[in-house]
Parts: sequence; structure tokens; C-alpha cells
Amino acid sequence: MTGERVVLVTGGGTGIGAATARQLRAGGDSVVIAGRRPEPLRQVAAETGALAYPADITAPDATQKLVETVVATYGRLDGVVLNAGVGRSGAVGDLSDETWELVLETNLTGPFRLLRAALPHLLAARGSVVAVASVSALRNGAGNAAYATSKAALLQLCRSLAVDYGREGLRANTVCPGWVRTEMADRRMARFAEEFGRPGAGVDEAYEEATRLVPAGRPAEAGEVAEAITWLLSPAASFVNGAVLTVDGGVTALDPGTAAFDFRLEPRGTGH
Repeated sequence: MTGERVVLVTGGGTGIGAATARQLRAGGDSVVIAGRRPEPLRQVAAETGALAYPADITAPDATQKLVETVVATYGRLDGVVLNAGVGRSGAVGDLSDETWELVLETNLTGPFRLLRAALPHLLAARGSVVAVASVSALRNGAGNAAYATSKAALLQLCRSLAVDYGREGLRANTVCPGWVRTEMADRRMARFAEEFGRPGAGVDEAYEEATRLVPAGRPAEAGEVAEAITWLLSPAASFVNGAVLTVDGGVTALDPGTAAFDFRLEPRGTGH
């Protein structure tokens, strides 16, 4: 059995997951990174010394095998970071069953199965869970039905752990980031740059436009969210349980009814 903590990070090949793996490894923890794409996982593993485990957590038996591999390799499991996620746009009337199921399987059902498999080991270690949700769990936007629903449910799944197992020493908390410069967000910004129709606009300008109302005036870097996750996993947060920490540059503190005093707001389309 290893002496340091053992932490499993899903979605560990890029973005927030990769940044979290780097910080945990720098602090001396053993880290297993899981994700669908082997190559990004291998790159992070080579850089950090983490163990890469390619897996699709939406497959019913994948989560059990993943947990068994972690425990067989390191003898324990102290922490889980639920970071794997997928986003698809669409209002309720526009979403197909397939799109809805993809988002819910990835963002909610997969994490549920993983937690169920990991729970005995986390209880034995008096461990910690951090779920990476989104400000979409707290505030909604147009055409965001599946993603927002999945993230709000993930938040309550994590709180259920805190309520049901807190007396046994398990802590479970959620971070809700706003816009973060990640591979997934970059793809959305590339589409947005085309949508707002400014000639020559690129991803940087799209981020600037999308964060114009954010009090911090910019998107987060993945490492900034990873700092919050690492703290919540640590003994420094020993009495923090069932908490929801926004890492959003202040955007959820803003009253949208006051935005018109500082900005001229015009709709980009007719919407619904």
C-alpha cells in the first residue's frame, strides 16, 4: 500500500482534469487519469507520472473495472474527481432521445456508477469526492436543456453523498466553473466566432465577447479551477462537505437586470 493519497480523475487527458492531475502529482499523490481518448491520457501520464487508464465511463461495466484497477495497483482509493463531461446544445423541443441520453449518461449516470463502485474504498479511506459541474447547474441559458439538467443533477448527486455518508468520514463537494479555456470550450468559441459574424474573429475574440459581463473580465485557466479542486480534496477542507464552490470570476454574483446600465444589450437572434 502506498503512503500518499490515491486519487482517480476522470476526463484526465485535457483541460481541468489534466491540470488537476498535474497539481496532485506535484503534491506527491498517486493519480489515475481516465478518459475515452488514449493519446491525451498518455501525454499527461508521460509528463506527470500518473497512471493512464483509457475507459468510457458510460459503459455499464467500465466503472467497476476502473475502480478495481486502481485498488489492485495502489491498494487504496482516497479521492475521486468527477470531471468527464460532454455538452450538446438544444432546447427541450429540439433534443433527440439520443442526444439527451448521451449527455445524461456521460455527465450523470456514468459518475453515479463510478461512485457506487468506489464507495466502499472511499469509506475505508475516509476519502473525498469533488464533482466538476458548471455555473449551468445554478443558472441557465438558451438552448442548454440537457447540459444544465445533467450538471444540476450531478450537484445533487454529490450532495447526497455528503448527507448519506458524512458521518462515516466521506466528504463530497462540487465546483461550478464558468467559462474555462479548455479544448471543449475552445470548440464552442470557434463556433461562436462564426455566429456573431465579425469578420476575422477568432477564438480569443470570442472568449472576450462571451465574458464581457463577467466581473473578472476573462475566462478562467484550467489551473485556477484545479486549485479549487485540489483544496477541496485536501485536509485543509476537512469541515467542508456538501458545498458548492463557484469558480466563475463572479458571474453568478451579477444581477443581469443591472447589466444594461453598463452595456448595450441586443439579441443576436430570435431564440424561442
